[in-house]
Amino acid sequence: MKGTSFAILFAALVAILIASQSMYVVNETQRAVVLRFGEIVDADVKPGLHFKIPIVNEVKKFDARIQTMDSRPQRYLTLEKKAVIVDSYVKWRIESVAKFYQATSGDVFVANRVLSSRVDTGLRNQFGERTMHEVVSGQRDQLMTELRDKLDKVAQSELGIKIIDIRVKRIDLPPDVSESVYQRMRTEREREAREHRSKGLELAEGIRADADRQRVVIEADAQRDAEMIRGDGDAKAAAIYSKVYKQDPKFYDFYRSLQAYRDSFEGNKDLFVIQPDGEFFKYLNNSNGKKETAK
Repeated sequence: MKGTSFAILFAALVAILIASQSMYVVNETQRAVVLRFGEIVDADVKPGLHFKIPIVNEVKKFDARIQTMDSRPQRYLTLEKKAVIVDSYVKWRIESVAKFYQATSGDVFVANRVLSSRVDTGLRNQFGERTMHEVVSGQRDQLMTELRDKLDKVAQSELGIKIIDIRVKRIDLPPDVSESVYQRMRTEREREAREHRSKGLELAEGIRADADRQRVVIEADAQRDAEMIRGDGDAKAAAIYSKVYKQDPKFYDFYRSLQAYRDSFEGNKDLFVIQPDGEFFKYLNNSNGKKETAK
């Protein structure tokens, strides 16, 4: 009885093992081929549950999603023999599983290595046919489109993969070229700065000259107006003095003499050489004579 149970259990385990080895699942993100002793018998297995003959058949699965090959920056020469450093990448996916397996044995690294060599040659040819301006700004999209179309045909026929896109991330100049370009740009900017500075100085001189001219005109006008006002004031003062003089000439002479005395003796350091009995001191002499007469 025990022997029968053991045999049944053993048979069940063998059946389970055979069934597990006979079934396989291909996911939606995968592509697969079935091999019989290394020969492809099913080149494109669809996603789902499938069966195979254990030991005889072997299943190889590959990632069917879009792959990215990020190339290392490479040095290329343009049509003018100017060097540029180009950093690019490629988007690709498996198109023919059988060709991909036959060309690369299903190794993505082998596919990337072969594809990188093709891209490097294509970029070298494309850059060699264009000028620096064209590859930097003018015809970059056209360059990428032409290269993608050419490499897609080669990649599908040789590797069984489809090139989705080829893009240049950045284009740099080599350090020695960058330094010379920087120096040339610096010289150009300094020349422009000198031109702007010269124009600014000329403009400043013109503004300064116009301001000086306006200042002279304003001062002349102010001086003229001041002289006119002063002359008008002097005329009015002379008229007033004349009117007062006519009313009392003696008092006016006396008042003018007092003003002359005050202006003459205002400073302590002034020295006058005048005859004491002259006309200038007539009022002082008269006052002294009146005092003596009064005594």
